[in-house]
Amino acid sequence: MKKDVPTHVAIIMDGNGRWANAKKMPRNAGHKVGSETLQDIVEYAEELGISYITVYAFSTENWSRPKEEVDGIMKLLDNYLSSAIKKASYKSIRAKVIGRKDELSPKLVEKIEKLEHLTRDKKGICVIFAINYGGRDEIVRAIAKMATDLEKDTLKIQDISEDMVTKYLDTADIPDPDFLIRTSGELRTSNFLPWQLAYSEFYFTNKMWPDFSRSDFDLAINEYTNRKRRFGKSE
Repeated sequence: MKKDVPTHVAIIMDGNGRWANAKKMPRNAGHKVGSETLQDIVEYAEELGISYITVYAFSTENWSRPKEEVDGIMKLLDNYLSSAIKKASYKSIRAKVIGRKDELSPKLVEKIEKLEHLTRDKKGICVIFAINYGGRDEIVRAIAKMATDLEKDTLKIQDISEDMVTKYLDTADIPDPDFLIRTSGELRTSNFLPWQLAYSEFYFTNKMWPDFSRSDFDLAINEYTNRKRRFGKSE
């Protein structure tokens, strides 16, 4: 393992559509190449000794995109899951999906649950896919679950703390990201893991996600290793 490699990297894989437009290709062609980039980066991250990667695959806001593009993304996700299920027997990767599964197709949910079940005991890198995910929605759902437990008297008001709130989030059993990478030059987090990214280091690059290579990942990780994380403390 490289010295000071982050334990958990979050990635906003942005720029697939613009990459395709620049090449006069359908936007979904960019999403397809982007899915191939993800497979390569995940494999490389595992080689580097990174334990967790969380990727923003589809946000709650993405439903507003043209139906053709949404359908294409869902088909890609379906194909990606099918491929991962086939490889589960000989790959070390553990998979987890966060977000609202109740708004996804039953077929997609079935594949998500199957992949999570098949890989639950894997010891390699854990890849967390944020599908139909929105950070504010996650927090609202956590509050609703806490309110329910308060009504049932299984949770006491005096027990509510940051640690307690964390246990109600989709990422309850996952450490917060140390490092966030966003491609395509956009300088915002777009409702991605707002609670979990509170003390993460951010890295923005103009590279479009389909062009993001292992060497680009190295540049990002090297930037991370040269930073000092103080978590609000003085030097």
